[in-house]
Amino acid sequence: MIQGDRRLRVQALENLADTFNLLRASHGDTLSARADTPGRLSPMTSSASLTGRVALVTGASRGIGAAIARALDAAGARVLLAARDAEMLASVAAELSHDPATLPVDLAEAGAASDLARRALEASGGRLDVLVNNAAYARRVTLADTDADLIDQVLAVDVRAPLLLVRGVEEALAASGHGSVVNITSVSGLVGTPRRAIYGASKAALDSITRSLALDLGPRGIRVNAVAPGVVDTDLWAKNKLVPEAVRSTTAITPLRRWAQPPDVADVVAWLAGDASRFVTAETIAADGGMTRTTDLYGGDV
Repeated sequence: MIQGDRRLRVQALENLADTFNLLRASHGDTLSARADTPGRLSPMTSSASLTGRVALVTGASRGIGAAIARALDAAGARVLLAARDAEMLASVAAELSHDPATLPVDLAEAGAASDLARRALEASGGRLDVLVNNAAYARRVTLADTDADLIDQVLAVDVRAPLLLVRGVEEALAASGHGSVVNITSVSGLVGTPRRAIYGASKAALDSITRSLALDLGPRGIRVNAVAPGVVDTDLWAKNKLVPEAVRSTTAITPLRRWAQPPDVADVVAWLAGDASRFVTAETIAADGGMTRTTDLYGGDV
């Protein structure tokens, strides 16, 4: 019996070696390539390629959005960049290689999302393969400072705009044959975070939208997923970074013991945009270094 098991293991290893050799013959040395450069996809498989595809990224002028634009461009996509600041958009676009286009917009305005969908399709000749809803209005306020206007502003950008953008480009995504929507949410939508009741509610709503739209649009070949970042080293956290205790405490509750860099999130988005994730939909992936899934019950070594 032991000899039989050994023969099976040997045969399995031989089959694996044969498969690898076939892949190496077809892909060359790219099978051993590594993604050593942040924000750059590994060329390990052709399914990581977005060559010839068109992606629209909102909130693309800085931080996570700019990193997403760079990652999609590195994978071969033509990227349409949308945000409020035209000058900052132009700066990011200047770094890209595949005929990028900039679409200045304020998604807090009524009708802005639908208008952006129309403008994006005009700029791309009617084609769109990937939509990344990254733009967000993030406010950390006490309940006493919360009012109806603030709630409306947050929900307009974080909930209304993504939903209407998907509606506006649905036909183009369906026509592409591999449409992918990636919503950028937050760990604040997964767990309670202080003074972020409005923001957390908006991101939880977007997670819910993600799952519902995955069900509605799946039959049309459109996948819908979300990525929930944790603490990311961007301008949004710049003030917190000046407080040593804030850095220490947030790092301590993260199993990987560091803050994320924007490419850490962008590479997950690029994977969801491509064919390597072709059977993944309705998921929210927490790109947070394990923060929301773990807790140190004892507060240190015991």
